[in-house]
Amino acid sequence: MIINLSASPPSSSFSLIKLSNSKSPISDFPSKPKTHHPKPPSSSICCSFSSPDLGFHCKDRFFIENGRCPHGKRFKFRTCAISGFDYGNFESAQSVLEAAAVLTAIIVVHESGHFLAAYLQGIHVSKFAVGFGPILAKFNANNVEYSIRAFPLGGFVGFPDNDPDSDIPVDDKNLLKNRPILDRIIVVSAGVVANIIFAYLIILTQVLSVGLPVQEAYPGVLVPEVRPFSAASRDGLLAGDVILKVNGNELPRGGPNGVSEIVDVIKQNPKRNVVLKVARGQQDFEIGITPDENYDGTGKIGVQLSPNVKFTKVKPKSVSEAFNYTGREFWGLSSNVLDSLKQTFLNFSQTASKVSGPVAIIAVGAEVARSNIDGLYQFAALLNLNLAVINLLPLPALDGGTLAFILIEAARGGRKLPLEVEQGIMSSGITLVLFLGLFLIVKDTLNLDFIKDML
Repeated sequence: MIINLSASPPSSSFSLIKLSNSKSPISDFPSKPKTHHPKPPSSSICCSFSSPDLGFHCKDRFFIENGRCPHGKRFKFRTCAISGFDYGNFESAQSVLEAAAVLTAIIVVHESGHFLAAYLQGIHVSKFAVGFGPILAKFNANNVEYSIRAFPLGGFVGFPDNDPDSDIPVDDKNLLKNRPILDRIIVVSAGVVANIIFAYLIILTQVLSVGLPVQEAYPGVLVPEVRPFSAASRDGLLAGDVILKVNGNELPRGGPNGVSEIVDVIKQNPKRNVVLKVARGQQDFEIGITPDENYDGTGKIGVQLSPNVKFTKVKPKSVSEAFNYTGREFWGLSSNVLDSLKQTFLNFSQTASKVSGPVAIIAVGAEVARSNIDGLYQFAALLNLNLAVINLLPLPALDGGTLAFILIEAARGGRKLPLEVEQGIMSSGITLVLFLGLFLIVKDTLNLDFIKDML
């Protein structure tokens, strides 16, 4: 998210977020060595693997694996990291509004960081906007125009430094451009700092109010749903069964690996018998299933699969424990965001399609809001951390780009780059970001299920 140093808002604090594979430490509880038979879940936070070709629809929920690290590890909190979204049908207007409110709050917090850093230093501010483009609503207070604008790509804080209509003298010491380098660095970086603090406070609120979700892993893979007239239904597999072994190979406890193992075996064995050891109630027995052949030659049996886990909540027993849980969760999520960004750049050709804009973010947030409150807390925290990290990148139209210009000025002994050069670089970057944002809005909108149905 960048700030605006001119009369018109050339900023584009866009919401281009990639969220995947959240590592989130919470608490260390031993896994129970017995088979758990929960009711088939009615919804999940996100869909991480969906293959109509296979006849599987695996939903990796938000969970923590105990026993691998002192405070567990969350597997695959996937949101915008899925290409070809499957986000549901916007059945609940309330959940959409909740997701939009979360995104708007994050933007407001970011811009408030810039605004307060300038205001508290006595620097002149002329505008505070959420969104870009035509003004939908505005009011003025203390010589600052506050507005809501048409395009929800982010927001900006405007300064009168280069505004020809401003009556402030160009040599006024309280114009941002005339302040010392350190003062400007504080203002430009304050939005990122605000998002980081906000993410920490969100996690702390979750810890204190609802607690953190803890997973207890059980052997095997749960079968929440069996499709009628499928190979699984024909050969006797029932919803609620737990698959313990595939062709004699025992499945790992909890986690997505067991699901992937079953999927791989089924895909590789069309029209060939696959032996599943199944737990049903208090009985364990074997079922032979012959997968149907898909159009691409792979096998399918027509079931929904999910890790066999049970969720509990852990709440801190003291103030120090609350901050301990919050710190571990915060650093786990931060590590995930950094790892995800690293993978994006190292494997850009494979990951570029997974970057999403505000439409997809709100769609994912709506699905999270429909699932449970825990996911909404984590969704908000991850968005804050993503926004903070992305805005530190030294790219035109981002806070990192503005910081780069200031650091170049410091390296040149206080001599700024020529104004035409700086404006040319910033303008080109802003144009690129705006076009990218609009492209993502169109792409994400066309990928929504109800739009696909209309088309």
